[in-house]
Amino acid sequence: MNFSLYIAQRYLKSASKNNAINIINRIASLGIIFGAAALFIVLSVFSGLIDFSLSFSNSIDPDLKASSTFGKSFFISKEQNAQLKKIDGVAAYSAIVEERVLFVFDGKEQVTVLKGVDAEFNIVNAIKKSVFNGQWLAPNTSQVVIGAGISQKLSVGVLDYNNPFEVYVPRAGKGDIQQQEDAFNKTVLTPIGIYSITEELDMKYVFCDLQQAQLLLDFKPNQVSGIELKLKSPNDEAQVIRKLQSIFNQKLTIKNRAQLNDALYKMLNTENMAVYLIFTLVIIIVLFNLVGALIMMILEKKNNLKTLYCLGVEVKDLRKIFLLQGTLLSTIGGIIGLLIGSIVVLAQQYFQLIMITSTLAYPVNFTFQNVVIVFLTITSLGFLASLIASSRVTKRLLE
Repeated sequence: MNFSLYIAQRYLKSASKNNAINIINRIASLGIIFGAAALFIVLSVFSGLIDFSLSFSNSIDPDLKASSTFGKSFFISKEQNAQLKKIDGVAAYSAIVEERVLFVFDGKEQVTVLKGVDAEFNIVNAIKKSVFNGQWLAPNTSQVVIGAGISQKLSVGVLDYNNPFEVYVPRAGKGDIQQQEDAFNKTVLTPIGIYSITEELDMKYVFCDLQQAQLLLDFKPNQVSGIELKLKSPNDEAQVIRKLQSIFNQKLTIKNRAQLNDALYKMLNTENMAVYLIFTLVIIIVLFNLVGALIMMILEKKNNLKTLYCLGVEVKDLRKIFLLQGTLLSTIGGIIGLLIGSIVVLAQQYFQLIMITSTLAYPVNFTFQNVVIVFLTITSLGFLASLIASSRVTKRLLE
């Protein structure tokens, strides 16, 4: 066994004759253990909050979304449609049409996005699960599903026939407009369902049949705004993107779920980093106890170190004793802290010990990524603290 490691293990296991040093060692050990546990619990809680926040957008966003790079719409030929069906890794895909339009009901107006969807949309997207009132629209009808925010803003309900739910879509073209009919395509729609996700998303979309949206926008039957895809596995993403670009000759902009919500992801990742740095600073402060404990150990073992030095042990090897001692203490404390933190997180995840409401448990998420982050943080900071303390072993001290 390595000489320095052997001595470091002996010092780590044996109690000091000085009771004050033993107390400081215990404080340093407990600080590392609870610091590691606290850091892991906080990161797990934040991971749970991230998953909880993203679950709302995940219910309305596809795995991949392809849209035209050079305009608002593009055409899908029969050959391209056949090639889409043969792409490995695609579980289902849906053609969509999107456009901001004006909705009018009982004298109230609201500008939002009309989204035309086909029969495959419910396979690609989980929005149907968010319909709390009424039902999902039927194909080839004038039925629509609206958000709860739009329903409240316009005071429109399901199957409300007291007033017409009208949509106005600006017509494309040139020349002077003589009357309102020349400026807009207009039709009456029937609200058949109301969905609810978040306050923002409830104001974003009105879903209608794809052919109805194409008719309002003067689109051809094979003209769409985008294609939404559901993947068989997240690992298929890169391959599917390459196939799509090949089929459409690099004329599509393809985004995954993170890119569709890049602002939200950036905000959550920034907050996660801020929380990590704050708790890392707390651990750094805790590790000052480790530095103090090692320095006091060096002073207590000064005579033993002199003896070893006189017997021919080099100063660097004597330094390594306390470097290894501090690193071992940090590693063991980090492992114990991770075990405690894991028990707490898993208990909350599976038994829902802490509740936000009577039906919603405080979200946590156990991930091995957080385990690795906490372990590397504790061991690396413990190594640096031990390096600082071991630098007190010098020739001047031993002579």
